[in-house]
Amino acid sequence: MSATPPIALTPYLTPAHHALWAMAERFIAERIAPDVEHMEASPNQVERRIPQLLAQQGWFGVTIPVRYGGMGAGHVAKTVLIHRTAVVSAAAAAILQASLIPVGAIQNWGTADQKEEWLPQVADGSLLPSIAVTEPFAGGHIGGIETVAERRGKDWVISGIKAHIGNSHISRVHVVVARTAEAGVSASGALTAFLVEHDRKGVTLAPHSAGLGLHGFTAGCLRLDKVRIPAANVLGEVGQGLYVAQSSSIVYGRPNLTAVSLGIHEALVATTADFLGARPRYAGYLSDHPVVRDRLGAMQARYQTALTTAYSAVHLLDNRASCDSELIGAKHTGHQLAVASAQDAMELHGAYAVNGSSLVQRVFRDCQHTYSPAGTGEFQRIHLANTALGTPSIQWSERLAAEAAWTQPDPAPA
Repeated sequence: MSATPPIALTPYLTPAHHALWAMAERFIAERIAPDVEHMEASPNQVERRIPQLLAQQGWFGVTIPVRYGGMGAGHVAKTVLIHRTAVVSAAAAAILQASLIPVGAIQNWGTADQKEEWLPQVADGSLLPSIAVTEPFAGGHIGGIETVAERRGKDWVISGIKAHIGNSHISRVHVVVARTAEAGVSASGALTAFLVEHDRKGVTLAPHSAGLGLHGFTAGCLRLDKVRIPAANVLGEVGQGLYVAQSSSIVYGRPNLTAVSLGIHEALVATTADFLGARPRYAGYLSDHPVVRDRLGAMQARYQTALTTAYSAVHLLDNRASCDSELIGAKHTGHQLAVASAQDAMELHGAYAVNGSSLVQRVFRDCQHTYSPAGTGEFQRIHLANTALGTPSIQWSERLAAEAAWTQPDPAPA
């Protein structure tokens, strides 16, 4: 880890961002790094201490306006926190980013009362939210959602199953998207988002199950069996659920996952360089050989590309530019480049990569988790093709900036 940001980020970071970077480095080294080994050795346990530490720092409120108790720091600051955390632990970074997506949904779609109720609790660390859109059979196809919400007097009754919910077992409120219109109505008007408290009658969670990587992070299954909630818990308007999900995914989910990929990528390059520079071979070290340097150089080139792509996109977002395509492209590119470097890292480590519990093996497993959330590569390339053809869909970065201008993009030093 480095207390000094790379020179390539000069156009995107203010002095306050530099201060945030240095603070994050110290905190992560002192408080997060010592727990990583335990998390990796306990894949069937839900990690609870690290989210508490992140909450105490106020990091879940990084984009929440100051008037609600948040940092009011913007998206570049959010990227700094996720990126630096992911270098040490992608699982800890996943915990951080997963609850920042529903925070965005509440900020941009919540009523004044909903913001007053929920955002201060997130900002002070007493509550974490999740977003529950994906389903076991529909997957990420929002139009295929089968969870149903029916109006019963002044209340709504929700039934269905949600899957792959980030922070499912540590969240106290879930942003649930359900179908509220009859069959035949298009998804743009058929879905509604709801705020569902974790302790409502009829809400149950399947036991935590370890994933391929991100040990300690929970992305579980939520069952809703005739869960009754008041009309005041509708997030946005009835029929706007597709927009709540889409905007949160594009403006928050994609850049969040881009930052996780970036941290993983940095860890891959650093770990591989250290290994090659210390591994004796032929009266020197592996790093002395041109064929090895060629592979390592390719990894570094990919990382540099991913770095500037990630930060330039969120810099545009903080400056209220229309940048959906850049956010989508950064997530797609960041994952693809990290995976390519992960394969190089595994091969350059030889048998050390596959025997035992090597760091490179952990990072290789972790990077597989940034592909499908917030849209698979195929889905994102379709969006990018629409941009190339001059037929882009709704520009959520532009629309949300105009309707609910977020906080200033220069964070106050913590």
